[in-house]
Amino acid sequence: MVTTLLVVVVALALIFDYTNGFHDAANSIATIVSTKVLTPFQAVVWAAAFNFLAYFVVKDHKVANTVSKIVNEHFVTMHVILAGLIAAITWNLITWWFGIPSSSSHTLIGGFAGAGITNALYMGAGGLSAINIPYILTIIAYIVLAPFIGLIIAYIVTIIILHICKRSRPSIAERWFKRLQLVSSAALSFAHGTNDAQKVMGILYVTLVASKIVNSGAPMPDWIPLACYSAISLGTMSGGWKIVKTMGTKITKITPLEGVSAETAGAITLLITEQFGIPVSTTHTITGSIIGVGLTKRVSAVRWGVTINLVWAWIITIPVSALIAGVVFVLMRLIS
Repeated sequence: MVTTLLVVVVALALIFDYTNGFHDAANSIATIVSTKVLTPFQAVVWAAAFNFLAYFVVKDHKVANTVSKIVNEHFVTMHVILAGLIAAITWNLITWWFGIPSSSSHTLIGGFAGAGITNALYMGAGGLSAINIPYILTIIAYIVLAPFIGLIIAYIVTIIILHICKRSRPSIAERWFKRLQLVSSAALSFAHGTNDAQKVMGILYVTLVASKIVNSGAPMPDWIPLACYSAISLGTMSGGWKIVKTMGTKITKITPLEGVSAETAGAITLLITEQFGIPVSTTHTITGSIIGVGLTKRVSAVRWGVTINLVWAWIITIPVSALIAGVVFVLMRLIS
């Protein structure tokens, strides 16, 4: 049965997906804008197009399946989902305002888990009984692993490219790498779409199950992927210029060659993790990749003060989102 609450939750889920797009637009376009290959407007249109292209390619939504199982079905209610979404949107907007490239993926997961834990406590059960521990531990592990994987791949790719091009004229090489950056940024935007859009798909699927519109284990309705890819693509077109500045200039100075390396490494990492159904952070991955290309020059080429601040933002995202969701859930219980 379609209710007002259901409509509100679906609308908020798509709004979150939209904020995910403009919050994470910097991941796909920061290097291509900072190297002046495309103007900011051209870059967001380019990225949005390849975000949406993933809709036609990805049919096995493993990441969505993982997200849908974070909170055990017994503790999932419409109010749990609503509280989680409000918390995720709130944290996304706060970090966007301050130009902090935090993870939209992890704020969504933290909010959903936090609301589920609070509901379990209200029901007299142990808080941790609300969440699927193996899934949560995997996600937490990849908070650390994803940037390191991106860093290592970017470092290796950069070294290989430098070795291949060591006899090339710098002006000719730069011209070619500016062209190649169109390809690498497109690949990263496509990979971003494959991983990030699926997280909201998982939330929407759980919403329909909680509303008893679909049975648990039933196929996902076709409108969910279309709506999610559309929302994240529109969000990407809105850009996130404060975060672009952080990603494109504050971590390390990026050349077209290094932009190709970072974007290629980020795309490879995201596509591999998507195949295993792991909802990793695009933000963490591309940040690690940018650090990796910086390290090929020298350790001091990376602005470690900025990087440490980003790491702290990553650490607090899940617990802060969970706390906000718990508070929102309690307020909703008190009001109702």
